[in-house]
Amino acid sequence: MLASFSIAPIGTDAELKEKIAGLVPIIEASGLDYAMGAMQTTVEGDEEKVIEVIMKCHRYMKTVAPRVSTHIAIDDREGATGRLRGKVRDVEAIHGRKVSRE
Repeated sequence: MLASFSIAPIGTDAELKEKIAGLVPIIEASGLDYAMGAMQTTVEGDEEKVIEVIMKCHRYMKTVAPRVSTHIAIDDREGATGRLRGKVRDVEAIHGRKVSRE
């Protein structure tokens, strides 16, 4: 399962980077493969662990903000693994080059 999620603290000051940075140790401790983007993080693993880490992140954010908005998108394909980077490689193969400007 792949799941992309974004967590937004609401009702705090305008600077969010410290609050968002607090999620990284939670994600890393999960042992799941992940990729952090500018507006969301994507994790890959079995359903239970994926949902567990997202909810841990959500609950953490509730400790630092009075209100939290969490958005989740799930791609659940039977038997598929290695898709976190594989999906990007597939598109790059079509173009014959890297498609990210990182």
